[in-house]
Amino acid sequence: MYTGRSKQDYLYYITKLTKKHNLDNISRTKAYQQFYMHFPEIQWALLASVVSRNAGWNMTDLCLPSYKEMLSAKEREQLFMTYERANWLIFSDAFPQLLIYKLSRKFHQPLFHLLKKYHVSSYMINEWFYFWETGDRERLMIALIINEQNVIQEPVINQSYFKHHVFLRLPYLLQDFLMMNAVLIPTRSPSIYGKFVHDFTKISKRIELGKNLASIIFSKDVYSKLMDFITFVEHTGSRIDYERFLNINPSNSPFLRMVFPVITHQDKIRKDWYKFGGVSRSWVLPVTAEPKKIGEIFYKKRHLLSAYYHIKLLFK
Repeated sequence: MYTGRSKQDYLYYITKLTKKHNLDNISRTKAYQQFYMHFPEIQWALLASVVSRNAGWNMTDLCLPSYKEMLSAKEREQLFMTYERANWLIFSDAFPQLLIYKLSRKFHQPLFHLLKKYHVSSYMINEWFYFWETGDRERLMIALIINEQNVIQEPVINQSYFKHHVFLRLPYLLQDFLMMNAVLIPTRSPSIYGKFVHDFTKISKRIELGKNLASIIFSKDVYSKLMDFITFVEHTGSRIDYERFLNINPSNSPFLRMVFPVITHQDKIRKDWYKFGGVSRSWVLPVTAEPKKIGEIFYKKRHLLSAYYHIKLLFK
């Protein structure tokens, strides 16, 4: 039994540490990565750190001249808040789970009943107990992908403000149609792996994307290259983090903490999504994705965006 401290002491520890690391995109990314380094059996933590890096790069893209030309200051602020709110919510739900697993390991007993205090879904609580008994890493990773995408569905994707000011507006619809956005898996070489993002508002598409990314990350061709990158390259939120290894002119995106303030979020007591919607059978099926180098295609699309920006300047 865990002794010497009350349950409230541990809840305070979890709440305090979660709040500390949920400060901004940089602190979240580092927290996921450091957790994976200590507990590599929790594969989702590595996936989360990679996706979080990409969120930071998407945020600082909004400060580039081409984005400033195409989007108003208000539109750029709304897009930033979409990234920020979604990533803040996921971390506030997921990191207590990781810390309670850490405590469970420390005391050699499952403490996942404590997750109820953090309004974690009953689905996820059951999955943690199952993992404790079986050690099924892939099942837990898929469960966490399913859970966190459900966590943001109502507060972000279906939320009235984001829906009408972001997801139903032309900039997002055009970017989605052209598949301008991608989750990149960088290396310290000209090789960039990853997947393009499409139909982001559809939960099944986001879950499928997460499973595909995980399959690529943990493939034998990619895993060691990615680990080399995240071990030696500090996350700053600037695409220069990885662009310095490419044979291109860097985009000169700024460091995230130089251009965006720390955002204070208001949290609400969350409803258990599992009780209202359940889990689709297709969500839990594992996938195998072939690792593909997408850097060349990704940057061709970005060059088209840059060309459009310069053409607009000429006509001004």
